[in-house]
Amino acid sequence: MSAREAAKVARAAGGSAARGHLFALFTVAVWGTTFVATKVLLVDFAPIEILFYRFLIGFLVLWACRPRHVRLGGWREEALVAAAGLTGVVLYFLFENIALTYTTASNVGVIVAVNPFFTALLSSALLRDEKLHPVFFAGFALAMAGIVLISWEGLGTGGVVGDALAVAAAAVWAFYAVLTRKLSLLCDDTIQMTKRTFAWGLVLMVPALFLLDFQFGIERFADPVAAANMLFLGVGASAACFATWGIAVKLLGAVKTSAYIYLVPVITVAASVLVLGEPLTPQICVGVVLTCAGLVLSERGKGAPPAEAAACGDGCAGAAGAEAAGGAGVHGCEEAAPDRR
Repeated sequence: MSAREAAKVARAAGGSAARGHLFALFTVAVWGTTFVATKVLLVDFAPIEILFYRFLIGFLVLWACRPRHVRLGGWREEALVAAAGLTGVVLYFLFENIALTYTTASNVGVIVAVNPFFTALLSSALLRDEKLHPVFFAGFALAMAGIVLISWEGLGTGGVVGDALAVAAAAVWAFYAVLTRKLSLLCDDTIQMTKRTFAWGLVLMVPALFLLDFQFGIERFADPVAAANMLFLGVGASAACFATWGIAVKLLGAVKTSAYIYLVPVITVAASVLVLGEPLTPQICVGVVLTCAGLVLSERGKGAPPAEAAACGDGCAGAAGAEAAGGAGVHGCEEAAPDRR
């Protein structure tokens, strides 16, 4: 290869990396502000109504992208997708949305960011595919201390209920993350699998629609603020961002891309203060720093079992729970035969 050709290849690689960083930054910026958008919508919508409309819009967008149906192996595989829809769509976002009615968007955004801890613990216990070192538990303790500081001012008020629901949402997401690892054997089309998960989520939330007094209230979308925030959640955070995240992973590798996840709680706090006027006390600042530091430290304390370590590359670092929010999940898998009926 000549010097000119080598320089051309280097420039192309640099351009790809720059695009990857932009896609990753865009994605976490959207995911970090979803809590603010949801908080704004809670003025006119109930938590279950935001959940339904958000994922209905997301499903329709994904269906437009991939209208074909994909046939899975059998009822066991379909049950896995249904379980992913129940945990990653219905329970996680219902807990998160209800939490936002009790506490601040800042608190919820920071607390649910600890879901990688629960995912690692559950994965280690059930799948035994990840070895946890003492450093991981030190990071976990540090992050929990940060959450206690963040929640301290809410003790004796409804705020602590919201913070507890945010912790529950993070724990539920761990089950979804483990399920997506199982789903990774079913189909390599991310849009198809996410669309199917959304569909099951919509089906399984039907009982909650009746129990929680769901109202269609279409006239509320005449308000441009409500319509814009719902489209932001449904099209941007739930449908588009999983694609932009996937592009970033392809261009940068999972390890470099996953580092952007640590910006999500910081973006959430900044957006909450600027848009919602939420308080930013020194105690909350220290809590955010401790939580983020705990997340970073815990990542250093995770590792694959010795038999897998040698073969483990960039694919070992996942983005499970990356929105903590946003929930669009990334499935890597083998393609199943499409159902052409």
